[in-house]
Amino acid sequence: MKRQLLGVAAILLSISTYAQDNPLWMRYCAISPDGTTIAFTYKGDIYTVPSTGGRASQITTNPAHDTKPIWSPDGKKIAFASDRMGSMDIFEVNKEGGIPKRLTTHSGNETPVAYKDAGHILFLANIMPTVEDAQFPSGQFQQVYEVNTEGGRPALFSSMPMEDISINHTGNTLLYHDKKGYEDPWRKHHTSSITRDIWLCSLNGNRTFRKQTTFNGEDRTPVWASDDKSFYYLSEEKGSFNIFKRDIDGNTSKQITNHTKHPVRFLSAASNGTLCYGYDGEIYTVKEGAIPQKVQISIVTDKNDKDLIRQIKRSGATEISLSPDAKEIAFVLRGDVYVTSTEYSTTKQITNTPQQERDIHFSPDGRSIVYASERNGLWQIYQTSLAKKEEKQFAYATNIKEERLTNSDITSFQPQYSPDGKEVAFLENRTTIRVLNLKSKAVRTVMDGNYEYSYSDGDQWYQWSPDSKWILTNYIGIGGWNNKDVALVNASGNGEIHNLTESGYSDGNAKWVLDGKAMIWESDRAGFRSHGSWGAEADIYIMFFDLDAYDRFRMSKEELALLEESEKKDKEKSGNFSGSSYACGHDLSGIFYNSRRRECRIYH
Repeated sequence: MKRQLLGVAAILLSISTYAQDNPLWMRYCAISPDGTTIAFTYKGDIYTVPSTGGRASQITTNPAHDTKPIWSPDGKKIAFASDRMGSMDIFEVNKEGGIPKRLTTHSGNETPVAYKDAGHILFLANIMPTVEDAQFPSGQFQQVYEVNTEGGRPALFSSMPMEDISINHTGNTLLYHDKKGYEDPWRKHHTSSITRDIWLCSLNGNRTFRKQTTFNGEDRTPVWASDDKSFYYLSEEKGSFNIFKRDIDGNTSKQITNHTKHPVRFLSAASNGTLCYGYDGEIYTVKEGAIPQKVQISIVTDKNDKDLIRQIKRSGATEISLSPDAKEIAFVLRGDVYVTSTEYSTTKQITNTPQQERDIHFSPDGRSIVYASERNGLWQIYQTSLAKKEEKQFAYATNIKEERLTNSDITSFQPQYSPDGKEVAFLENRTTIRVLNLKSKAVRTVMDGNYEYSYSDGDQWYQWSPDSKWILTNYIGIGGWNNKDVALVNASGNGEIHNLTESGYSDGNAKWVLDGKAMIWESDRAGFRSHGSWGAEADIYIMFFDLDAYDRFRMSKEELALLEESEKKDKEKSGNFSGSSYACGHDLSGIFYNSRRRECRIYH
C-alpha cells in the first residue's frame, strides 16, 4: 500500500539582520554574582544583557543547542551545556565570549548546576551510581559529578539526586531540591508524596542533611541570600509558583513575589540581594520588599529562523487510520490531521490549527473522522465529515464540516466509533470510559475511572465488540494497578463488568477475534518474570465466549475439513448456501455463569 504524506516543513535559511526589542521565551536566566549582568538562553544560544536592560550580547553562535548558563564565583566565566559534539557536554567561556573550552566528554547528557568553587563545576549526569545508592538504577535519577575547569576526569560528588544546587560563600554548605520520582518538572499545581522539597547539606566532614520545607506541593530552586543564614526559593504554596524566603533555622516563610497567572521559573540571586527570574517568557529582577521590574531587552542578530515552505513528506506520520473501504488513510503529521489516497498521491489537510490533534478514527461508513484536539488548553473530541452526499472520499472532497462532539471542562481523548456507527466512546480524565450517542448527543458513563489507573500519557486502551454492545478494557482487579486484568464492560452503561483474566499478573492489549466469539490478549502469567521489579516475557492467549467456536478451534485440519464439507452439503440441500462464517450480534450475557468460557495459550 502506497502512503503519501503531504506536510509542512521548515527548511529555508535566510541571513538578513533584524532586531527584536521585546523577545519572548528567554530561558534559564542567571544573574552574575555582582548583580550587573544576566546570562540567558535564547533560540539555542547564550546571551548576556545588563541587569538594568538594554541590548543583549550574543556569547555563543554555534549551530548546536547551547543552554543552562551558570556564573563562576568571580563572574568572569560562564559554564553551559551544548550538544555541539553530539550529546550535551559542559563548556566554559569568558563572559565576553570567545572559543568555549570543553570540560566533559561522556556520551550521555551532562548539564551544569553550580560552581563548587573557582576551579570546579558540579554537573548532573547519568553515568554510574555507587553500590551504596539507595535508589534503583534509572536514567531518571541523575548523579552529581564535579569536574576541574582545567581538565581531568570527573569525580562523583553525590550518587543521590541533587538538583538546582546553591553553595554558600564559604563553600561548606549547600542547598538543593530533591527528586523522589518521575514527576515532570514543568507540571503545575501537583501535590503528592513525590513532589520536591528543599534540603540543606553540610560538607564539613561526614555530610549531614536537614530538610528545610514540608509543603506537600512543589518547593524547588533554592538560592542563598547574602547573609548565608536564609535562602530564597520557588514554591506553589500560595497557588502559582512564586519566590519565597525562609531562614535555615526557622519554619516560617515570607512571600516575595505575587504573580498569579503564570509560574515563576529559573531563580538566581546576586550578592547585592538582587533576584533574577523568568516569567511568561521574559526576565524580571526584584529586591526584597520592592516591586518586580521587567528587564527590557533588545536582541540584534542575523535572522536564522527557518521559514515554512510546502513540500512532499514520505515519513513522519505519528498515527494512522485506514478507511473501511481501504481507499484512504487518515494520519497525523506535525499535529494536524490529513487524509491521503492509498492509490494516488492526492492528499487533503483536514485540520489546520496551532494546537495538537491526535487519536484519529474512521467511521464505519468512511464519511466521518473523529479525533481529539487540545484547543484552548483542553483536550476535547471533534468530528469532521463529508458535507456533500455525492462525494465519497476526503482526499477529493470540496466541502468538509467539523463539529465539536464534547463540551465539558474535563480532558477527553482517544475517541473510537462503535462498529454500527451510532456512537463514539472516549476516555474522560484519562481513565473513565464514556460513550456519546451521535444522534441524541447524550453522554453516559460505561466504566468509572476508579477501575483504572493512568501512569503515563497514552497507556490506556479499549475496543468495541463487533456487535457494539460490549467493550474490552484494562481493569484494576486482583493484581492492582501495576498488574491489570482484562474486563468485559457492558456498553449500555448499566454497570455490568466482568473480570475475564484474574491472573494476578499483567494482562492487556485484548482484541476481539472470530467476529466477537473470542478474544486474544497478552499475559506474562507463564513467562520469565522478575518478581522483584517490572519486566517479564509475555505470551498470547485466546479466550472463547462460544462453545461451538471453541470446539471448531480445537479440531485438527482433517477434522475441520470434514466438518466444513458436511456443512456445505447440508446448506446446499436446504438451498441456503452462504459459506461458513461467524455471525455477529449474539448476546454475551450469561456466559460467565456456566462452563462455556474457554481459554488457552496459542503461542509462546
